[in-house]
Amino acid sequence: MKSQEIVTQFKKSSFSQGDQQECVEVAEVAGGGRAVRDSKEPDRGTQFHAPGAWAAFVGAVKAGTFGG
Repeated sequence: MKSQEIVTQFKKSSFSQGDQQECVEVAEVAGGGRAVRDSKEPDRGTQFHAPGAWAAFVGAVKAGTFGG
């Protein structure tokens, strides 16, 4: 991935509810990738994903083929 420049604010998942939920926040990165972090502990680090990898992940989630 070429750029790790975050170009939007982080947005919390629409599935996040309350204070005790496991939540993530996502922001757009220059070049179309995404940055992902834990909403409860944002200082613990950020994962960066290239546009193709992010698209594949979102496609699998929408198709119901991601996860166990």
